[in-house]
Amino acid sequence: MPSIAQTLAEWAVALDPAPDDLELADRSLLDTLAVTVAAARDPVRSLAEELPDAARWATLGHVLDFDDLHMESTAHVSVVCVPAVLAAAGDARAYLAAAGVMARLGTALGWSHYTRGWHATCTAGAPAAAVGAGVALGLDAGGIARAVALAVPAAGGVQRAFGTAAKSLQVGFAADAGVRAARLAAAGASADPAVLDQWFGLVGGEAATLDLSGPAVPGGLAIKLFPCCYANQRPIGAVRQLLGAGVEAGDVEQIVVRTPAATLQPLLYSRPTTGLEGKFSLEYAIAATLADGWPGFESFTDRAVQRPLVRALEERVEVRVSPGGDGLLCGAFDVELRLPDGSARRTSVELPPGAPGRPATPEELRGKLVACAGEQAPRLEAQTWDSASRYLREVLDRTDSAAAPAGIP
Repeated sequence: MPSIAQTLAEWAVALDPAPDDLELADRSLLDTLAVTVAAARDPVRSLAEELPDAARWATLGHVLDFDDLHMESTAHVSVVCVPAVLAAAGDARAYLAAAGVMARLGTALGWSHYTRGWHATCTAGAPAAAVGAGVALGLDAGGIARAVALAVPAAGGVQRAFGTAAKSLQVGFAADAGVRAARLAAAGASADPAVLDQWFGLVGGEAATLDLSGPAVPGGLAIKLFPCCYANQRPIGAVRQLLGAGVEAGDVEQIVVRTPAATLQPLLYSRPTTGLEGKFSLEYAIAATLADGWPGFESFTDRAVQRPLVRALEERVEVRVSPGGDGLLCGAFDVELRLPDGSARRTSVELPPGAPGRPATPEELRGKLVACAGEQAPRLEAQTWDSASRYLREVLDRTDSAAAPAGIP
């Protein structure tokens, strides 16, 4: 039996993208560029400044937690695969090879892998980045399989990093490890592709569930409209449905939410003290949505988290959890706002805006690009796989962060 790495490598080499696949690749490129340049003034920039391109771009692309997500694998696919492919001078096909492998590896690792505390973006990401960089470098299937094996030592990352700089940095490490592994394989480094099989079993994967059928990225990708953990996209969308005439944030006496336990897996902070922690807090996401209407970049700063109104609203959130579940969007998210006159507003949401089953509208996508790049949005939209790496270096290599695009917070 061929190894998992060899099987995936042969699939990647033979990949012939369909028009829908290429459309997804181009959309993923622009979305990843947008969230990366939006982080040009984030404090993590100084930490990532000396890292290789793939690591630096992936770290910045992930720190705002505004990048896309593959639901079945619970993995941020593009923020690993786009930087790795660009660093190796690859194209849309190389990206789709990497993204397809990452989605399939992550899906085969399963929800149990995630609930044990692994960060699937890193565990599935490092081998996938090796595939994308290997395709970009022109490796054959054997070379790509060896690259995957060489990336296995970096296939780690855990959820306790969430809410700290370590989360985005470990994503950067995964992307860089894949590029490094592909270059070593191209230089003739030997490795046993069966390494991936052994690792796969150790971290709880089910090789029999690997499915190479379907489009390049099975299930598509969820696009975030709010810069925080995907587990908060549905709560924010639900609360926004209840905002409107007669509802003032300070007047809400109680917020009762009901949701399956699985949907809260990455939400580690009930009372966050920093903007990064706020991205992983259900209570804060609800409070910030009530206070701000549309929680954007400024909602997830250290100062915003400390607002008295928001602190008061957090205390009014009551979370009623039902047991079980097998994903961030399992079941439905129910929210009830109880008002001073004794009335209540209620809604239930199954899919947040931007989910594959509820795609973002062209207006929503355009709004996200403008929020990230400001007046530079038209230039960002003009980028292609051939020009994107030059664009990122031009924007991010500026020593004066004040010269970054106007839309950057």
